[in-house]
Amino acid sequence: MKPVLAGLAVAVGFMAAGDLAQAEVKPAIVYDLGGKFDKSFNEGVYQGAEKFKIETGIAYRDFEIQNDAQREQGFRRFARDGFSPIVAVGFSQASAVEKVAAEFPNTQFTIIDMVVDKPNVQSIVFREHEGSFVVGLMAAKASKTGKVGFVGGMDIPLIRKFACGYVQGVKYANKSADVFQNMTGTTGAAWADPVKGGELARSQIERGADVVYHAAGGTGLGVLRAAADAGKLGIGVDSNQNALFPGKVLTSMLKRVDVAAYKSFAEAKAGTWKPGLQVLGLKEEGVAYALDDNNKSLVTADLKAAADQAVADIIAGKIQVHDYMSDSKCPM
Repeated sequence: MKPVLAGLAVAVGFMAAGDLAQAEVKPAIVYDLGGKFDKSFNEGVYQGAEKFKIETGIAYRDFEIQNDAQREQGFRRFARDGFSPIVAVGFSQASAVEKVAAEFPNTQFTIIDMVVDKPNVQSIVFREHEGSFVVGLMAAKASKTGKVGFVGGMDIPLIRKFACGYVQGVKYANKSADVFQNMTGTTGAAWADPVKGGELARSQIERGADVVYHAAGGTGLGVLRAAADAGKLGIGVDSNQNALFPGKVLTSMLKRVDVAAYKSFAEAKAGTWKPGLQVLGLKEEGVAYALDDNNKSLVTADLKAAADQAVADIIAGKIQVHDYMSDSKCPM
C-alpha cells in the first residue's frame, strides 16, 4: 500500500464510538489484531468501554489495527488529538506503547497483558493460571474418557501460562487424565484462524478428548464449533462464550479485560488513575468461571461445589497454582 493510501486507511479506522460528552476525559482504545468483535479478548475490552459510556455519558474512540505497522500510528494519532487514557489491548502493543508514551509524557496509557515501565503507563496483567486451573478441574470432572484437550493461539509464554494452569487443574481432579495440547502458530495470524483451530480440536477429539479448552482468540471459535459438532464439550476463554454453542460449552474462563478497560476510564474520570502494575486474579475477581442459562444443565451441583471449593482454596493459599511466567517448568 502506498503511503497516502496507508494514511487514509488509518484515518478511516478512527471512527468515533460517539460524541464526547465531557472534555475532562477523552478515552480511547487501540485493539489488537482480530478486531473488536472477536467474541473474545478484544470484545471484552469493548464491553467494558461500552459500560463506561452508558453509565457516564462519556463516549470514547477506538481503532482496529489491520497490521503491526498501525500500532504506533494509532497511539500517536490519539495522543496528538488529546485523548487520554488510551487503552492498549494485548501484549503485542508493548513496544508501541513504550515509544509513544515517552513522546507524550502527559498522556495516560493503560496496557492490558503486558508490563511497560513508564511513569505515565498503567500495566494490568492477570493470573490466568488460577482461572485455568478451575476450568481444568471442571474439564476433568466432566470428562467421561479421562482425556481432555487444550488449543492455544500464538505459541508464547502467556498462552503456555493458560495451558500450565489448565493441566494442573485437570491433574488435581484426576491424576491419571491425559491432556492433549496444541498451539496454532508462532505469529499474530494464530489468533484469527478458526479453520486451523477446528482441525486441531478434531485431532484431539479423534484421540479421545471429550472436553477441549481454548486460549486462542478468534481461532478458538473453530475449536468450540468442532467440539459442538462432534457432540463433545468446549471451554471458552476471556469473554463468556457459553452462548455461542448453548449446551455444548461447559464453561468459559473469564478474563475480566472489561473490568480493566472500565477501571482505567473510570479512574481517569475520578482523578484517581495511577501508573504502575496491577495484577488481577481470583481474589480480585479478575478471572472466574462462567455459569449461566446456557451451561447450567452441564454444571451439576457437585461440579459447581468442586469448582467453588477450588476457587476458595486458591484464594486462601491452600492450593498453589504454578505460574509458567515465573518458571517455565510446569508441574504435570
